[in-house]
Amino acid sequence: MRIDLHCHSTASDGTDTPAELVRNAAAAGLDVVALTDHDTTRGYGEAIAALPAGLTLVTGAELSCRVDGVSMHLLAYLFDPEEPALLAERELVRDDRVPRARGMVARLNDLGVPVTWEQVERIAAGGSVGRPHVATALVELGVVPTVSDAFTEEWLADGGRAFVQKHETDPFEAIRLVKNAGGVCVFAHPAAAKRGRTVPEARIAEMAVAGLDGVEVDHMDHDADARDRLRGLAKDLDLLVTGSSDYHGSRKTVALGAYTTDPEVYGEITRRATGAFPVPGTGGA
Repeated sequence: MRIDLHCHSTASDGTDTPAELVRNAAAAGLDVVALTDHDTTRGYGEAIAALPAGLTLVTGAELSCRVDGVSMHLLAYLFDPEEPALLAERELVRDDRVPRARGMVARLNDLGVPVTWEQVERIAAGGSVGRPHVATALVELGVVPTVSDAFTEEWLADGGRAFVQKHETDPFEAIRLVKNAGGVCVFAHPAAAKRGRTVPEARIAEMAVAGLDGVEVDHMDHDADARDRLRGLAKDLDLLVTGSSDYHGSRKTVALGAYTTDPEVYGEITRRATGAFPVPGTGGA
């Protein structure tokens, strides 16, 4: 089995629609794909309707969190999307994305970059607006060559010249909310130092005690040393180890299935989840 548990669609900051994502996942030879858009579940219906035969969909979301001033992302899988407390928190985070993005546009304008809110809104195309949309605007304007090049201190990285903070959930509260909604929690790309400061291992140990299920180890932003260190940490803390592409379509160079999760780990995730179940494809439109 080939299992990719971290992918994005146009419901947040990917470039594939949810339907295109599942079709492309099947074409890439995946058996299981997770839809984990940022702080939203809006892509579920379209993805399920288009799900090809032979492909299983894991519903999820990537939750925006912050601890000790450090931004981090929590992958939540197979939770009940209608559970009121988690739904309210996701909406709070998502609603703060628009004023935050507008603030980044204003800061870029102050820096002499002629980006406009209309341009960012067009790029987001109704998705949950985020930094990658602003980064794409910088690429369109020729300010940076790629989206990744916008995530530096010069521009949009945490603490960067055009960075604006948004509401982000305390990860311990996020774990509690996801668990209460029947879901499973995995810390996304915890050693991605090029994105900014990372969460100390002591904090990850505290999260494990609070109910964190796993850590995403095999990821494009982790070098070999980081992966070895994270595997050791996961073993010490009895955490699951996942691997995922963090696919964003054409917005990033990584391909679907570039990194995958062991089938036994996937099986354990599905055993722990009680809020929702994986959806088998029956041959979507």
